[in-house]
Amino acid sequence: MVATAKRGGKRIGYVRVSSVDQNVGRQLEGVDLDKTFTDKASGKDVKRPQLQAALEYVRDGDIFIVHSMDRLARNLVDLRTIVEDLTQRGVQVQFAKEQLTFTGDDTSAAKLLLSVMGAVAEFERSMLKERQREGIALAKKAGVYKGRKPSLTPERAQELRARVEAGEKRAGLAREFGISRETLYQYAPVRDVPVSARA
Repeated sequence: MVATAKRGGKRIGYVRVSSVDQNVGRQLEGVDLDKTFTDKASGKDVKRPQLQAALEYVRDGDIFIVHSMDRLARNLVDLRTIVEDLTQRGVQVQFAKEQLTFTGDDTSAAKLLLSVMGAVAEFERSMLKERQREGIALAKKAGVYKGRKPSLTPERAQELRARVEAGEKRAGLAREFGISRETLYQYAPVRDVPVSARA
């Protein structure tokens, strides 16, 4: 269902990608919009700057358009809260992928559909995470899992350990090497650090 804005209303788009490498243009490609808000952030909660800006910007008569339910919220509670808040303010909410529009005058069946589809999306994400964990476990067992790229090259790590052992302050070394103190501990455990360097 394609929603039509009320007279004077605007079509406001919201786009979310979870990393800077993802293409934001594909989500609402070809959709006629008056203004778009884009977040490059995780959807683990609703505390996203552009989402909050969009929610403050929309007005009675506007249409709030999102590519899909999982781009707006990762869990059913947040999804329903946002949709209900917007529709109570006179804003229509449209999900392009699911081809669903919520207006505030929705029937019980429409509200149930929102809950069911939101729950299915949440379940699919949890299954994806479980498959990722299983894949990592199998890769580790097979000895092919590399994990995250090390913060320091072997040469830099050796230099760091040598300077710690020479008594240099680890706080200053962490800043110089561009790593956290926790990471520094991994390269140079406390047992290897002279008392004079533990400040």
